[in-house]
Amino acid sequence: MTGVRRRTVLAAAGGTAVAGKAAGRARAQGPPGSPGGAGKAPPPPPPAGPYEARIQALLARMTVEEKLGQLQQLAWTGDTGPGGGQTAAAEKAARAGRLGSVLNIYGAKTTNTLQRLAVEKSRLGIPLIFGLDVIHGLWTTFPIPLAQAASFDPTVVERDAEVSAKEARSNGVHWAFSPMMDVTHEPRWGRIAEGNGEDPYLTGALAAAKTRGYQGDDLRAKDRVAACAKHLVAYGGAEGGRDYNTVDVSEARLRNLYLGPFKAAVHAGVATTMASFNTVSGVPSHANGHVLTSVLKDEWSYDGFVVSDYNGVQEMTDHGYAADRADAGRLAFNAGVDMEMASTTIAGYGKRLLRDGRITTARLDDAVARILRLKFRLGLFAHPYADEDAAITGPTKATRAAARETAAQTMVLLKNEKSTLPLDTSAAIAVIGPFGDSTDLRGAWAGPWATKFRPVTILDGVKHAAPKAHVTHAQGVDATGEHTGGIRKAVSVARAADVAIVVVGEGSTLSGEASVRSDISLPGQQEKLIAAIADSGTPFVVVLLNGRPLTMGDWLHSAPAVLEAWHPGIEGGNAIAEVLFGTVNPGGKLPVTFPRSVGQIPIYYNHENTGRPYDPANHYTSKYLDLTNGPRFPFGYGLSYTTFDIGPPKLSVSRIRADALRKGDTVEVAVSVRNTGRRAGDEVVQLYLRDPVASLVQPVRRLCGFRRVGLGAGKSVTVRFRLGAEDLAFWTQDPHGELRVEKGEIQLFAGNSSLAKAERTLTIT
Repeated sequence: MTGVRRRTVLAAAGGTAVAGKAAGRARAQGPPGSPGGAGKAPPPPPPAGPYEARIQALLARMTVEEKLGQLQQLAWTGDTGPGGGQTAAAEKAARAGRLGSVLNIYGAKTTNTLQRLAVEKSRLGIPLIFGLDVIHGLWTTFPIPLAQAASFDPTVVERDAEVSAKEARSNGVHWAFSPMMDVTHEPRWGRIAEGNGEDPYLTGALAAAKTRGYQGDDLRAKDRVAACAKHLVAYGGAEGGRDYNTVDVSEARLRNLYLGPFKAAVHAGVATTMASFNTVSGVPSHANGHVLTSVLKDEWSYDGFVVSDYNGVQEMTDHGYAADRADAGRLAFNAGVDMEMASTTIAGYGKRLLRDGRITTARLDDAVARILRLKFRLGLFAHPYADEDAAITGPTKATRAAARETAAQTMVLLKNEKSTLPLDTSAAIAVIGPFGDSTDLRGAWAGPWATKFRPVTILDGVKHAAPKAHVTHAQGVDATGEHTGGIRKAVSVARAADVAIVVVGEGSTLSGEASVRSDISLPGQQEKLIAAIADSGTPFVVVLLNGRPLTMGDWLHSAPAVLEAWHPGIEGGNAIAEVLFGTVNPGGKLPVTFPRSVGQIPIYYNHENTGRPYDPANHYTSKYLDLTNGPRFPFGYGLSYTTFDIGPPKLSVSRIRADALRKGDTVEVAVSVRNTGRRAGDEVVQLYLRDPVASLVQPVRRLCGFRRVGLGAGKSVTVRFRLGAEDLAFWTQDPHGELRVEKGEIQLFAGNSSLAKAERTLTIT
């Protein structure tokens, strides 16, 4: 297209979306679109709900101390941050009616004991909310969230949340600090394991699904908990991948990359939101009124509450942003933090801040009302106690089956030369490697409660799935050390077998919070073990257990087959065995790019083109001198035991007016897919768009639709997506939120990865 493109503004100040949404289970919300001072008026109250009159009546009876107490969350005996538990302080504050919430507490009897102090001993009897890091299961540990993202299926994520919510609520937990929706381009960052990878569209779809799974239709139900959208915002952009680190981001990048999943969660009704540890362009998130109030509460009309992260308010003094603890409390509270986790700056200095006019009574009442509103929605005033006789005390046959099915759906087949997989169940099989008979399958944030139940190891799973096989085992090397004395035995065991399964990767403690790695290759001497097995001459398969993308050395070229199994949870061994033997045909796709080298980071599919995009024939283009261009494995990639043919996208119209889009018109995109192989299997149909000429440089492509479909051999189906203004527009640098669609050509690509080539053009007039 030539000429100047005239912009069409879809939304000015306020950022209201004007778009039709696409149909299908894979649809997500499109991309969404300063410290507050004491004089800033709170947002207008929400429309009168069923509890508003009772909230106002309760506010009228509360003292300042009781109101400030509702803003405080203290930690029970647990270790999620510096300082340990605050058990004695929590008991005292609950009895005095000066506590809103407690985290790290679970168990029906334990929670009931503390709840009785608040309900039966305090003046007003306001119940407490109990929160817990239920990230991918309570008793029943599901695969880590990054693995679940590899399913490209929101129903998979929703199922985890439903099981987790039922187990947690029966144990007195009302609130899960999940889902995490931090989009990241940093595989070194340990918390990539807790999120959904690098794409905002996929993350938004899964964040909304997990919110629905936790909360259901009625938070009063005995099998539902309040969800928490975290961490607001841009935590995944931390410099160097180092936890808690600086983020410098433009308004357009903030809205187009990081905020979209949070808006999707808000549209799904998420009850709470958590601020992030990082700064956002020089302002700590805990004091970022632009994000916490102007965008979240005002622009998105959010009536839930914002909780700080652990000690996050107090740590603004270390950032060099707050002069002291009182100043930190003022900054956070005026910016939009409603409840403070662990540190006590708001409740501790609130009376002084009120007296000095540094915070207002109106803002205090607004924050307390938001917290009370959730307590009413959870039904805690009517039913504050858990039924101790109904408490779920462990995984059930049904929940294990759900975890097993989920794990199998998350696995990604990275390589399969000469159809090495699936394996023969009657073969002589050697299970080799530091994780072959290891129970370290849960992954980060499984929680201390998860250690009560032993995961199914891969060795156990192989023996169970192939009872006629002769199965042997050798560790070879340990997971992280330099000792190689066991390699000789491992080679001997491999040579005596028909095939070897080499299980390598990262232990669970190497990913998650505060677990950043500068080198993301296989730890210790694991690569030497793989090389030795390759030299043995026995056919072999590599199974990877990890919480992040890994760089792969020469061993990748020698391995006939590689299965990415992530940290698969309590039923991981059984699920891996089902995939290895072909009971389950792998259909997962990578939710994050796998780099060739750590020196490539950040590398991600939805990058900008630059003025000199890579050209192998031109030395003066964007590249590395010492590295092949492009990733090791691209976003959206994954193989199958069968083959699929995905046709080009077909559009309901080839041209559409910008003003018609503004009024809600949409374009249907139909993509046919056929199973051309001899096995039933799953394929993920992926739709990408590119805006090649825009007033703000756009990514080379971005995901705008996906759907996972199961097809029998020879079967076909047509997948339909519907694109509206929000899908075709982008956010500008306007801090008030300007969503813009521009006239011109939009390229649409369909395929089974971010390298999709089948293309059609849509023209916006």
